Amino acid sequence: MCRLLLCTVLIILTQLAVAQSDPDLRSRPLTIGETLEFYSTVLDEDRTLNVYLPPGYGEDSLRTYPVIYLLDGSQDEDFIHIAGLVQFGNFPWIDMLPESIVVGIANVDRKRDFTYPTTNQQDQKDFPTSGGSAKFTQFLNEELQPLIEDRFLTEGTTTLIGQSLGGLLATEILFKQPTLFDHYIIISPSLWWDDESLLQYQPSWPKAPGSVYIGVGKEGKVMESVARALFEKVRSLKPNGEDVYFGFFKALTHGDTLHLAVYDAFQKIFAKD
Repeated sequence: MCRLLLCTVLIILTQLAVAQSDPDLRSRPLTIGETLEFYSTVLDEDRTLNVYLPPGYGEDSLRTYPVIYLLDGSQDEDFIHIAGLVQFGNFPWIDMLPESIVVGIANVDRKRDFTYPTTNQQDQKDFPTSGGSAKFTQFLNEELQPLIEDRFLTEGTTTLIGQSLGGLLATEILFKQPTLFDHYIIISPSLWWDDESLLQYQPSWPKAPGSVYIGVGKEGKVMESVARALFEKVRSLKPNGEDVYFGFFKALTHGDTLHLAVYDAFQKIFAKD
């Protein structure tokens, strides 16, 4: 009986092995873009970019594309799901936004790169490497954007997406170097940083940016109030308050607002007349 049972098990295992090595079953990598690694002289370190290219990219060498720059753009952060939103929005039956290149900027030290120097001692204690936003913005301006424009078929229109500390950086760039990007999508910005000092900054805009979208979830009194204050400030700076949008997502929190808010931002910023 034992011998019969052993033979039966061996026959089953053999059949499974044959099925798993089926010569008609083929696999190939699933590719949605490419990963670039390079040395930044501004930051004095290696950096990684994850790049989504729309279907058919490069088939027409004369066709160019807008670029969406995504902070927190590592593969295990926000790159894949935001690239998926762009891909979905590009379906002909959706047609929510132009076919676009997405550049996810992978993190090395987001607490350093996304914050400006603070005088708040608790901030300094909690974020000991903070204060590097000026250098990171220089990196975006002098190295990253030229690299992308040189390597890919770009048409000049750019959007920056930042959430949480990334939203803090996006706000700082919007206030201090507004023409660095055409559109800004700022979600759940950590404007509590340095005792909300950035909200006291008075921007001088020789040329106003294109569109600004600010979104926040049910994230507590401070996060919600600073987001609304930012919206009112930006709206007051834009002629007639045009192209400034606000989204409040009462069913979502700090951790899950980004995806739906970016979808809403795409609908509003790129709405067809």
